[in-house]
Amino acid sequence: MNLYPIIAGNFMLDGGAMFGVVPKSIWQKTNPADKNNLVKIAARCLLIESGSRLVLIDAGMGNKQSEKFFSYYHRWGEDSLESSLNKQGFHPNDITDVFLTHLHFDHCGGAVVRVGDNSYKTYFKNAKYWSNKEHWEWATAPNKRESASFLKENILPIEESGQLSFLEKDTANYLTQTKLGFDVLYVDGHTEKQMIPIINYRGQKIAFAADLVPTHGHLPLPYIPGYDIRPLVSLKEKDLFLNFCYENDVFLFFEHDANVELGSLMQSERGVRLKSNLKLSEL
Repeated sequence: MNLYPIIAGNFMLDGGAMFGVVPKSIWQKTNPADKNNLVKIAARCLLIESGSRLVLIDAGMGNKQSEKFFSYYHRWGEDSLESSLNKQGFHPNDITDVFLTHLHFDHCGGAVVRVGDNSYKTYFKNAKYWSNKEHWEWATAPNKRESASFLKENILPIEESGQLSFLEKDTANYLTQTKLGFDVLYVDGHTEKQMIPIINYRGQKIAFAADLVPTHGHLPLPYIPGYDIRPLVSLKEKDLFLNFCYENDVFLFFEHDANVELGSLMQSERGVRLKSNLKLSEL
């Protein structure tokens, strides 16, 4: 097995929205803001090469939205989904599976591309696209709080292509085993049935933390984004997850951290915290 970090195009978000009730004077120590209170956010996806399978976890926000749309997110950096795949020696047609942790636009937008003015198609034509039925139903009939994050042009073409597949949650166990080369943790605080992959890589377990722990600055339990629909559920899920990761020596792969790709964990008197800042290439 080989793992590759894939930068799908970085952006910026309001720091207050990213850290909820935590004061700026505290969160800016790990995630400094610019003069407009915006913090740098990565769109760091993960490519898993295992035998004949090439699995991409998440796909960034893509580039098909309007100029007005992107003006809200202040994209930065030179990397794109295609250029990052090419840099690792792969083509979009090589991807066999696209695993979407959830269907918010910054996680699935790059999986669908625009064709002409009003038509769309899947970007990875040879891949199965993986979600789960509960989250899919949640995203295709969104509540008003999340409707701006679930864009139909990012979601419906996947089903229309015939490439959509669903995973089923194992309700009897903390983790659900899959045939994709990793286990999955289901969490409901950020959105309904977000999926967190946990991969065994060269003897080291790695959790793709997605929006359960977006950056290393979100490790303290109360540091919960204002985007989460059930913050008290997020609080409980983070507590269980971080203690599970610490006790089982699971490293965290940070999808949204602009500076920290991978981190090991330690237990402190304040709770689970970052022990070391690593890269996949160092394992």
